[in-house]
Amino acid sequence: MNIDQYISDPYVRDYQLYLETERNFSDATKEAYLEDLSKLLGYFRDEHIKVEEATLQDFECFVTLLVELGISERSQARILSGVKQFYRFLLLEDVIEIDPTELLEGPRVERHIPEVLSIEEIDALEAQIDESTPLGKRNYAIIETLYSCGLRVSELVDLKISNIYMKDEFVSVIGKGNKQRLVPISPVAIEKINAWLDERAGYKIKKGEEDYIFITNRGSRMTRVMVFYVIKDLAEKAGITKSISPHTFRHSFATHLLEGGADLRNIQDMLGHETIITTEIYTHIDVGKLREQIEKYHPHGK
Repeated sequence: MNIDQYISDPYVRDYQLYLETERNFSDATKEAYLEDLSKLLGYFRDEHIKVEEATLQDFECFVTLLVELGISERSQARILSGVKQFYRFLLLEDVIEIDPTELLEGPRVERHIPEVLSIEEIDALEAQIDESTPLGKRNYAIIETLYSCGLRVSELVDLKISNIYMKDEFVSVIGKGNKQRLVPISPVAIEKINAWLDERAGYKIKKGEEDYIFITNRGSRMTRVMVFYVIKDLAEKAGITKSISPHTFRHSFATHLLEGGADLRNIQDMLGHETIITTEIYTHIDVGKLREQIEKYHPHGK
């Protein structure tokens, strides 16, 4: 099913423009929202339901259809999220007076608990890096930047020299939806980046990529896949059997901050999460520490 067959609908055209301009979503995110919306519009077409006249019962029947089609609960949740986004837009545009999806309940999706590296495992992984080589210095800077800033791998490979404020120990990051945020960077990461930049100065950089920090030995910007293989190789050498990726360092960053007592909303800001719900996945991790806090400080915990 494709959104193109509904693009003549003025609501859909305006919604597409809204996603592009107001929400500033990436092409991939925008297309995902529109593709999920097309499933609802196809159902409405078959059932002769007008978009602006749909009721809560109509949406509940739509959810029932998704279940009968064998669509997974996670996919159902994603589709309904897109549907709710569309109807919030219609409400903003005064197309409807009441949002019929407001009370719509989707499936309860079991949240995936992210893999996390301990501090000792990160140290063991870094111990495998040969800092006597230029690429060793680069790889150490990569690991430290991922871990000390909690960056997405896409944010890492897009990071530019002009994005780092060494003196103030901050890095400017362009995240999802082209949103900019400032994230503290550790002195260790700055030290490793400077060591790499000294080596990088001797490289012939590809035209147009002179400002990117992390480049290959051929002078072109690194890709996300390259970073993945760097980490995979180091993990194997360190004997780490966990299934890890660049994103593991982001999870570890958040978890270690939380365990150290950082406020969840501050972590949300540093990760660039749009809602606190996304960040709350990290609150499950240190149950033992929570138990200790209850036993120590709660009057009924002693």
